[in-house]
Amino acid sequence: MSGPVIHIDETEDFPVGPQEPSERFGATVSPLARALGLSGLGAMLTEVAPGKRAFPFHNHLGNDELFVILEGEGIYRFGEQEFPVRVGSVCGAPRGGPETAHQLINTGAGPLRYVAVSTMQDPDICEYPDSGKFSAFAVAPGPDFQDAHLRFVGRREDGLNYWEGET
Repeated sequence: MSGPVIHIDETEDFPVGPQEPSERFGATVSPLARALGLSGLGAMLTEVAPGKRAFPFHNHLGNDELFVILEGEGIYRFGEQEFPVRVGSVCGAPRGGPETAHQLINTGAGPLRYVAVSTMQDPDICEYPDSGKFSAFAVAPGPDFQDAHLRFVGRREDGLNYWEGET
């Protein structure tokens, strides 16, 4: 733990997105919750480049999320709707099916910065309506999503029969 108070401008960030340069994705995130000693609540500062997004359009079956816009402007995709966001906007993403899928897109000329806060129900399942994928992951005992204990990304049709390899 760094302490009960940290400053977001003094946190270490790392890039998220595809390994190859992408026309759609480009962002950095700075973990906040772990530095504050929190284990039941997730929080990270996210900075998205102009015209980009940090993460694919997705919904969580196990966790709620909340986003507080600190800088810039964009569009908040939520289910089948889109909402303009700007400094001071607060966006909710309750757990649920594709009707709660969400994504922030930077439509401004400068960075879009926001704090993302989430519950930390582990394991969690995410669905990605745009690509037809899903992910199942259990972070514990790993330290974070990047180093999750178990993680699988696939499509429903990729699944095995329950008894595959058991007989």
